[in-house]
Amino acid sequence: MSSSDASLPAEPVGFAIDLTGHEMTRRAHVMAALGDDWDPVAALRGEEEAYDLLYSGLDEEQQRLYDALVAAGVLPRR
Repeated sequence: MSSSDASLPAEPVGFAIDLTGHEMTRRAHVMAALGDDWDPVAALRGEEEAYDLLYSGLDEEQQRLYDALVAAGVLPRR
């Protein structure tokens, strides 16, 4: 055993970092970037409208694949 091995701990050393303060700062920056006029209900409504457009007008094969993905739980039932 070399002399550098003798300084290593025999047991694992506990290591923890508390990121709570960083997370709160990150969230504050996200909210600031969204701005005071951000409307989460309108954003969700727009997202639903986009999904409606995305999955409208499917041909027979596309509808079959869509139904299979819904049945498999990959896509939510609409």
